Amino acid sequence: MTDETRRRHWDERHGGGDFEGHGPNETLVGAVANLRPGTALELAAGSGTNAIWLASQGWRVTAVDWSPVALANARAAAAGAGVEIEWLERDLLTWVPPARQFDLVVIVYLHLAPTERRIVYGAAAAAVAPGGHLVVIGHDRANLADGGGPIEAERLLSAPEAARELAERDRELATERAEVVRRSETSPAGLLDALIVIRRTDAR
Repeated sequence: MTDETRRRHWDERHGGGDFEGHGPNETLVGAVANLRPGTALELAAGSGTNAIWLASQGWRVTAVDWSPVALANARAAAAGAGVEIEWLERDLLTWVPPARQFDLVVIVYLHLAPTERRIVYGAAAAAVAPGGHLVVIGHDRANLADGGGPIEAERLLSAPEAARELAERDRELATERAEVVRRSETSPAGLLDALIVIRRTDAR
């Protein structure tokens, strides 16, 4: 499947209704609850539910997605919620965010092949400012049998493996959490999340 075909696929999904649900991802809410709001970057922001929630909590948010349909929906939702967000239409496999600029970088349910995942996760980690955090949430590998998400095992996450790979590539990264989180049974997206919370050590 070409990149353009993949993009059209997501345009069609976002054009067909709010399949992402309402409100922020509950694992994300728990992961950032004790962080002081600052600058935030969400990659693969989709319809903007997480970005809008972060903005409502006082974060200054930049949200990135490659689907113009998703971004149009997200802009409308943000306007309705009365929050300001910078929306960027970018391909995460080619776009590089500014290095060490964000207090929080978030990736929620972006399931890529391993080679693509290394590119995007590496760029995301590089964008974290000293003292800031990278939060990655995905369907845990156990969901292959027990929950939702992709049906290809290679696209599902093992939090310890992904965190270890990031730390090996960047020695300024310290893993705070790399674990499985069970979501509420009312969640439409599966029960088991892989959660990674990584902090960039303050170099000062």
